[in-house]
Amino acid sequence: MSVRLSKRFEELKSQKRKALVPYIVAGDPEISMTLDFMVELVCKGASIIELGMPFSDPMADGPSNQLGHERALKHKLSTMDILNTVSAFRKQDNETPVVLMGYLNPVEVYGYEKFSRDAAEAGVDALLIVDLPPEEATELKACLKQHGLDLIFLIAPTTTKERIALINSQASGFLYYVSLKGVTGAGHLDVAEVEKKISEIRSVSKLPINVGFGIKDGKSAAQLSKVADGVVVGSKLVDQCASGSKESIQKALGSVLSEIRQAMDAV
Repeated sequence: MSVRLSKRFEELKSQKRKALVPYIVAGDPEISMTLDFMVELVCKGASIIELGMPFSDPMADGPSNQLGHERALKHKLSTMDILNTVSAFRKQDNETPVVLMGYLNPVEVYGYEKFSRDAAEAGVDALLIVDLPPEEATELKACLKQHGLDLIFLIAPTTTKERIALINSQASGFLYYVSLKGVTGAGHLDVAEVEKKISEIRSVSKLPINVGFGIKDGKSAAQLSKVADGVVVGSKLVDQCASGSKESIQKALGSVLSEIRQAMDAV
């Protein structure tokens, strides 16, 4: 596990708190705003920042996040723009872990070795590639590991115990459990089912488990924080970026996250 991620999960465990992981799309609505948004999210209780890498065909994302990708890509955002933003964030915050979440194509185009090196130099801690199966992850994993970065994988409600073990053998940092069938922002949470699946995952993995998809408010986050090591909040935050000035968006992001953090800490 990367140094920052390991330290953060240890700190949270000692405090008897759970990780709050906000997701925003880098460059949404403009890359010049992303750094201030990241700082605001940390100020309002983020434990880890999950930063989306915009892609033209975000097939695992629901309507809200797809629109976030579209808004970011209007400005011809590059992978280097994202890494430069993380680098700027590190000048203000060298403790909060940053996970880049996206699709394989931009990383392949950039080059596994070069991406791993540049991401590490920028201060990235981990990479989550939505469309990379564990069977095809060996080369990228080796490059990331060489530069001290974790490779995180998704686990779905339909993932078998045997496949969970396979995923766990390739993963590091934490596991991301997708609490719903379908795309981001969809469906209705069944906490009992989530708890059952997390118990199954824990039977084959010692990695922390964060839960995402469908978490839209303090109540749902608090419920899931009872059974997981952390919760990921995405679509609700991305919706706040759809319109308004930088200041108004920043305030809205902070308000949403603060309410969720308070609810989680009250459990």
